[in-house]
Amino acid sequence: MSPDAFTAAERAVFRRLRTPDRIQRFLDDLAYNKELGGPTCRSPRRVLRDRTAHCMEGALFGAAALRMLGHPPLLLDLEAVRDDDHVLAIFRVRGHWGSLAKSNYSGLRYREPVYRTLRELVMSYFEHYFNLRQEKTLRGYSRPVNLTRFDSMAWMTAEEDPWAVPEHLCTIAHTAVLAPRLISRLSHVDDRLFAAGLVGRVY
Repeated sequence: MSPDAFTAAERAVFRRLRTPDRIQRFLDDLAYNKELGGPTCRSPRRVLRDRTAHCMEGALFGAAALRMLGHPPLLLDLEAVRDDDHVLAIFRVRGHWGSLAKSNYSGLRYREPVYRTLRELVMSYFEHYFNLRQEKTLRGYSRPVNLTRFDSMAWMTAEEDPWAVPEHLCTIAHTAVLAPRLISRLSHVDDRLFAAGLVGRVY
């Protein structure tokens, strides 16, 4: 799908997002979409127009913005228990993985491209991935999904919600991050890290 699918005004916004960390700052500045009117899955075009996004919408936007920089548009799903899944837009620089994300939790956002493997990248989220009962909830991760497979449905510019993307992420195999014998021994998140994770949270 060509960047020309975006309007000149939309491309001008993307041109200002010249590095992954600038894309992340743009995502951080967007209002967090609480889906008060019902579930949504905005395309990057609609995120630009509405200036709001949640995790899935932020990942789609991040993947589109990375694509404009020459990266493949890759998503990776983090699977949780007693919690929502979290979706990352991932990228590679000099053989090392980094990620972008929109989250209502401060510790589940950007990662610098310093991780040698996807597992290393995923595990950097482990201590910060918790629910409101202070349980550590991350349990698995998917393989990278290249969104070019969804180009025929114009996922970057569609006015209709591209639900096929999150549906695909939910159905593919995930790799466990913990052996079952370790799960019962997990401690709860301490109060200081818990409070830090909720900084800026939209209720």
